[in-house]
Amino acid sequence: MGDIIATEKAPAAIGPYSQAVRYGNLLFISGQISLDPESGEIVGEDIEAQTKRVLDNLKAIIEAGGMELRHVLKCSCFLQDMKDFVKFNSSIT
Repeated sequence: MGDIIATEKAPAAIGPYSQAVRYGNLLFISGQISLDPESGEIVGEDIEAQTKRVLDNLKAIIEAGGMELRHVLKCSCFLQDMKDFVKFNSSIT
């Protein structure tokens, strides 16, 4: 069984799952949304602010797992509205 990864720098898992599980040299991270870990509230009114919060959450979990962003092999992103695609991509660079 893998090691459960948890950090207060990202929203707590709500339900029967973990923020991440480290298995050997692999880290499997649960899906993230734009929740502020301190307030528990959704951040921002626009896709750019929400994207930044999600990436900050992911980065915190990755670092809690002893890794860095450069170790990410795959990341799947789901958008509610494809009209936000260009804004989403521009906010991750």
